[in-house]
Amino acid sequence: MAKCAECGEYENLPYQCRRCGQTFCSEHRLPENHDCAGLGEWNDPGGVFDSGFDDGVEEGDSGGVGSRVKSRIDRETSTGGIMGAFRGNMTYVFLAAMWVTFAAQWAVILTGGPWQDIFVLSERALLQGYVWTVVTSIFSHSPTVFFHIAGNSIALYFFGPLVERYLGSKRFTAMFLITGAVAGLSQIGVGALLGASPAGGVLGASGAIMAVMGFLSVVNPNLKVMLLIPPIPLKIRTITLLYAGFSLFGVVSSGSVLGGAGGIAHAAHLSGLVLGVLYANVADGRRSVPNQIGSGGGGLGGGRRRF
Repeated sequence: MAKCAECGEYENLPYQCRRCGQTFCSEHRLPENHDCAGLGEWNDPGGVFDSGFDDGVEEGDSGGVGSRVKSRIDRETSTGGIMGAFRGNMTYVFLAAMWVTFAAQWAVILTGGPWQDIFVLSERALLQGYVWTVVTSIFSHSPTVFFHIAGNSIALYFFGPLVERYLGSKRFTAMFLITGAVAGLSQIGVGALLGASPAGGVLGASGAIMAVMGFLSVVNPNLKVMLLIPPIPLKIRTITLLYAGFSLFGVVSSGSVLGGAGGIAHAAHLSGLVLGVLYANVADGRRSVPNQIGSGGGGLGGGRRRF
């Protein structure tokens, strides 16, 4: 059973449009009934006569560029498009990006390059215009603490696909990147407000992963996760509360949301969790979340502010 993207009704035998890739009920399956982006291409929903020629030049349609770009994006990200292979697999794309980035960090370190300017988000980096660190820091991890990237990878591997199936790949991608970026910026922002910015900057995907876990805790709080060590079942809500409690304990013990001796970015963790919970309360899922999964535990490390 799937939800019609046009009217919101659930359909036992849904139809998927070849042009925009969305699913529809029988009433809205035709391109003209769901305002398909493909209708803007030679007025040919099937794309039979689509040569790629831009007829908007002759028509003088100054406002048609945006619609054609959107149409092309929708087509390439649909089932038959170039990016179609990534649909339903963005969790694994992010996992691969984390390990590729980890290898790139070591490559830069071994060659004596300025790896922090490339991979670590900090107030200094932002002031110097290194804006790309807002994104690269999400996939970067402590190069000296292997448990940092290993723990985040395990958590993302087990929990990420559940949220991706619930939201769809596009919305999951946006959620992961936005919450990861905001989590890092929150850590920097809190430090700036307190006049004590984290000395080494922040890096890691834990902010985005906390958002994923917070999201699941709202969508299906009774989801049981079978831990391997120790081999006991725990509800996702319990695991999330334990993670949150760990960060809150760090705040109390260190006296600061910036983190204590362990170098853990508590503000990033907590902001990611809050964002995930807030989004879960307004998001509409395409599929339900299962009631039980097997998991191997995740971790949060310390050194530079890791999150």
